[in-house]
Amino acid sequence: MRRYEPADRDYVISLWDDVFPDSTGHNDAAASIDRKCNVGDGLFFVAEKNATVVGTIIAGYDGHRGWIYSLAVDPTQRRKGIGSMLVQHVEQTLSELGCPKVNLQVRSQNSSIVTFYHAIGYDTEERISMGKLMAGTQRGEPDDARESPS
Repeated sequence: MRRYEPADRDYVISLWDDVFPDSTGHNDAAASIDRKCNVGDGLFFVAEKNATVVGTIIAGYDGHRGWIYSLAVDPTQRRKGIGSMLVQHVEQTLSELGCPKVNLQVRSQNSSIVTFYHAIGYDTEERISMGKLMAGTQRGEPDDARESPS
């Protein structure tokens, strides 16, 4: 488990293209990586095995709530605890920043990731998730919090 480095870019793009095949528009892998790196908050992490990226997670923290995004685990490496370790790493990092609560969004049809998050202590909250694409942003699937089961 370590912070994302520019040398990881091709591995991450390949992983996300595999794990999130229907992501389009504002969730383009290369553009998402660039935007996160431009923030410069150090909350982009990878799991590595044999010098290959096998998992990713992005976090955000604005001083009020933390968020988890882009949890992805290589399908050949699932059920080995990688997803859980990535989430635990982000939770610890956010806790050290003083974050009182972590939120995430998943697509309603992705029941396996909902099961995964329930198993590691996350609850479903009664909320309405709303979003708005900013001017000039390409419309794609509404998958702001891309996810894959571990």
